[in-house]
Amino acid sequence: MPNVIEGKSKNMAGPLLRGGDIAVAACEAIQIDNPGKDIIVEDHQTYVRVEADGGLIIRRQTMSEILGRPFEMQELEVNLSGFSGQIATDQDYMKWYFKLDKLES
Repeated sequence: MPNVIEGKSKNMAGPLLRGGDIAVAACEAIQIDNPGKDIIVEDHQTYVRVEADGGLIIRRQTMSEILGRPFEMQELEVNLSGFSGQIATDQDYMKWYFKLDKLES
């Protein structure tokens, strides 16, 4: 059973993006790239928090298709104010994930 705080799992991971066109496109891309996931989007006007239990991925190709132009992951990095969980980056994707520490015996 996942750990829950106020109805939200403690295993949430995802980006915190500055508001704007890239954040809007990223929210759409995240929905497409993570089918079947329950994604929480909190729009605070100046920033957007996007999270899901266990994490999320966003692909460069999906962003390019949504924006209708070539897209480089560095554009997303510039708009990334922070994130929850851990992060892995590549030229073709950005992934946020939650990994349990192996502190338990």
